[in-house]
Amino acid sequence: MTAIFDCSVDSQLLTGMRLARGAIGRGQLVVIPTDTVYGVAADAFSAQAVAGLLAAKGRERTAPPPVLIPGIPTLDALATEIPEVVRQLVAEFWPGGLTVILRAQPSLQWDLGETRGTVALRMPANPIALELLAETGPLAVSSANLSGMPSATTAAQAEQMLGEHVAVYLDGGPAGESYEAIGERPGDTSSTIVDATGIHDGEGMLRIVRAGVISRERIVAVVGEQMLAPEGAAPGTEAESAASDTDPAASDPAASDPAASDAATAGDEAGSAAS
Repeated sequence: MTAIFDCSVDSQLLTGMRLARGAIGRGQLVVIPTDTVYGVAADAFSAQAVAGLLAAKGRERTAPPPVLIPGIPTLDALATEIPEVVRQLVAEFWPGGLTVILRAQPSLQWDLGETRGTVALRMPANPIALELLAETGPLAVSSANLSGMPSATTAAQAEQMLGEHVAVYLDGGPAGESYEAIGERPGDTSSTIVDATGIHDGEGMLRIVRAGVISRERIVAVVGEQMLAPEGAAPGTEAESAASDTDPAASDPAASDPAASDAATAGDEAGSAAS
């Protein structure tokens, strides 16, 4: 059985983080806590590692994972055409439970699946996740569960579903406790996913792809009602596959998420996370 490291114990935290860094570097999977749910993480720039993540969850390439990042500066390194309203949202809600779908920098050497040129990004509000991200760089992170199953909110739940597919489990205590569960499913603490790919040269609107812990009302308070598409608005195209599994970044809409992101066209779930 893969070891679970209790990060509330200093010695286990140091050992677990060291082993997690090594596992990511070898293309293996690591389960990490985030502020929303637990996420299963892989090196975002290793196609083999991302393929292993999708296989462990039982997902197809049509449901690519979101990417968790260590800070707002990384936003510009990974995404292009970043609208001012997105910068306002991340200034207000990052680190935290908001995932944003943007167009990916075309020069990126990665293969997250069938993203159609988009990427779902989130900066999680969890010190363990942020420390690991600061050392490894961006990670592809999906909710730590089998596709179609409820997202794990503890490391033990994640281990029960993913078992030896994961090299290291970091236990940071229950996830999601800092949020009101106002997502699409009872008890759901997945991130809210906002698609910004419909905005060009200041024209267009944001669209909420998945309701989560950041309410529509809080988003409107930052960007104004005129910048947010009405609920039930027709989905776009590129963004949908980038958002289904996102938290860890988000979670399985079909189930109860970090990443359930890859959202709408994929139909299920993140983590990115999640994480």
